[in-house]
Amino acid sequence: MSKKPPAMPWALLAAAALGMFAASSSGTSRAPFLLDMSRDLATSLPLVANLVAATSIAWGIASLLAGAGSDRWGRRPFLIGGPLSVALCMVAVSQSQSFLVLAFWATLGGGSAGAFTGVIMAEASARVENRQRGRALGWVMAGQSLTLLVGVPLAAWVGVYIGWRGVNLCVAGLATLAAIGLFATTRRPAGPPRAAGTRAPSYRAALSGPVLRLLLMGTAERVCYGLTAVYFATFLQVTYALTLGQVALPLALFAAGNILGTLVGGQLADRLPNRLLVFAGAMLGSALMALPLFGWRVGLATTVALGFGYVFVTAMARPSLMAALANVPEDVRGTVLGLNVTSASFGWLGAASLGGWMMAEHGFGGFGPLAAVVALLAAVLAVLPARFTRPGRGPAAG
Repeated sequence: MSKKPPAMPWALLAAAALGMFAASSSGTSRAPFLLDMSRDLATSLPLVANLVAATSIAWGIASLLAGAGSDRWGRRPFLIGGPLSVALCMVAVSQSQSFLVLAFWATLGGGSAGAFTGVIMAEASARVENRQRGRALGWVMAGQSLTLLVGVPLAAWVGVYIGWRGVNLCVAGLATLAAIGLFATTRRPAGPPRAAGTRAPSYRAALSGPVLRLLLMGTAERVCYGLTAVYFATFLQVTYALTLGQVALPLALFAAGNILGTLVGGQLADRLPNRLLVFAGAMLGSALMALPLFGWRVGLATTVALGFGYVFVTAMARPSLMAALANVPEDVRGTVLGLNVTSASFGWLGAASLGGWMMAEHGFGGFGPLAAVVALLAAVLAVLPARFTRPGRGPAAG
């Protein structure tokens, strides 16, 4: 008779999802306001769009440091301090009167989010068994997906009345609520404290086994996701001459595919024997959907339907990848998942930079081939046979 798995820590997962929602919203909720911000700050659209690049760099550096720091000193300071710092930065962003000042606070806000997101993944992974991690991490990442489903469309709608500055104040409030929730749900440690005098884990230990290949796969997947998360609202506005208010509903339908794909991907990650094959299949689907999404402009309804399908299959890949990365010893889990966020930030950087260049040089028609090539690269990395023996400290695919 198989042992019944323990109950999921739903209160912690809810607080973690809210924190992910706030952290992601600190950058993604700017997507509907790129045109408004460029006019308000008297700067160019590509420059405002590339705030994502600066934010991603800070996010990745902070996650790298925070992941290792959480393995050394514990996760709780990062789980609570990260969202609080995001809140303070968003208040400062809302008061910025020049692009340089805004860029400074937005970048610092990205670093604050990075100090939290990898650590909360490690915390959630530590509180469930291996065969529950796909679902648990799927629910945590659903907070990020909700940014597109609820946050961006709601920001677009509310922004009509309170502007992009008011939206940043709303994000600050949500980040504060997340910090309070995590304070209440992490009083009991997830595991025994590190023994005094124990040597801290090294990055070399964290990168053992197939971890490096998994991180490269995650970077490619984030490029595919980021190309649409950053530019889809602008794509709709430019292609179909939509107003800010008219973008809200298409974005909500687009984002519904994202959250549904994340939840379905979490179920598949825990129920199928090989998580990397789940990832590979999802990225193949992403490559197939990318070409018609940006290249077949026969009507708004068709484009939104294609956007739903594209983001659904792309989002299915993430829980399997995260669950495979989380299947490492407890003493390096924070470092590994911090490295994952760092590698993901390179994906966001690539999406913002490549997307900005593609938009300027070739228009949105070049987005489809670009996303398809990157998705195929990720799928190939997932199915390549390992050319080394995985040590005991490395993650398993299943």
